[in-house]
Amino acid sequence: MSKILHARVDAQTEKQLEELKRRFGWNDSQVVRQGIRSLASLLVPRGRARIAGLGRFESGVPDLGSNKSRLEGFGR
Repeated sequence: MSKILHARVDAQTEKQLEELKRRFGWNDSQVVRQGIRSLASLLVPRGRARIAGLGRFESGVPDLGSNKSRLEGFGR
């Protein structure tokens, strides 16, 4: 292992930690590693923010959906 992690936990978190250790037969480190993996799997991969539908239709005007001057009055 390359990193040692120290953490303070409140009473409720400590109870949850003990329950996880008991149920899975893991030690503190295994619970922390699996918890980090579980949280990381919930993250949406970061990418460049994009405008939905931009560039999907051929209008002949390359900046139609991104040029503010071309969007004046749109939706009124």
